[in-house]
Amino acid sequence: MAQKSFVPDPRYFQVIFQAIFLSYGIFYLDWNADWLHYVTSIGGCLFFQYLADSITRKKLMTLGEFDRWGFSVLISAMSLCLLLKTNHWYITALAAFLTVASKYIFRFNQKHIFNPSAFGIIATIFLTNDAWLSPGQWGNNAVIFFSVITLGTIVVTRVQKLDVSLAFLLTFIGLLYWRQVYILGWPMDYFIHSVSTGSLLLFSFFMISDPRTSPNHPVARIIWAVLIAAVSFYLAVFKWKYNMPVWVLVTAAPLVPLLDKIFKAEIFQWRYSVIRFTFFSKLRNIIMK
Repeated sequence: MAQKSFVPDPRYFQVIFQAIFLSYGIFYLDWNADWLHYVTSIGGCLFFQYLADSITRKKLMTLGEFDRWGFSVLISAMSLCLLLKTNHWYITALAAFLTVASKYIFRFNQKHIFNPSAFGIIATIFLTNDAWLSPGQWGNNAVIFFSVITLGTIVVTRVQKLDVSLAFLLTFIGLLYWRQVYILGWPMDYFIHSVSTGSLLLFSFFMISDPRTSPNHPVARIIWAVLIAAVSFYLAVFKWKYNMPVWVLVTAAPLVPLLDKIFKAEIFQWRYSVIRFTFFSKLRNIIMK
């Protein structure tokens, strides 16, 4: 009998890229690595996801089914590692629980309403006094700028959501250019410095582009991304609020079902393609003979 193997889907690459970014921060940017936070984020998300899936499907999930229950939440766990900061492991565990719980509690028409990691981060910050986002940890290095652009483009192109990433980035960056360079006359160096942060690009390519929480129709995705960018720009520039894209993404999430109702399109589903490798079948037949 031929051996079965799952064709790598975009989530495989996304997890690898996020692991590269985390390694980049720890070993190149000299972060004070919080290993307990990383282990708790990943272990907590996997544990709560396994528990939730086992309960809802009324059977214990197996490692052989990890690609069905594990990879998506692993992406969310890596986002917690990359963006969330806290002083206590139990706050991290709370964030992991809220991240997974949001996928089951807040649902509409077979979709998550909130981006899981964004909801977990914002809910944890809102409910506790010891959690925060730290965008400054990424600095403004040109290397990470081009790395995130390149790798992020690969990821979102494979899930056909490049439109939402580009719509958000072009709108947000365009508005910043208009304000900083055209209106205020600030030098281009300052503008480039302000838009080349790793956190902004990670949000653009790994959070707002989530195919399970963004609108189904391309036009709706563009409208949604432009709205998030415009509101984030206004709050950041005129109200001096920080980390606005993540906050606005969570706040704007309930608009997605409305946009899906107005702009009809097929709901995105992860597909698990299976390839039968005849090489292994032939090799086994030779050995058996």
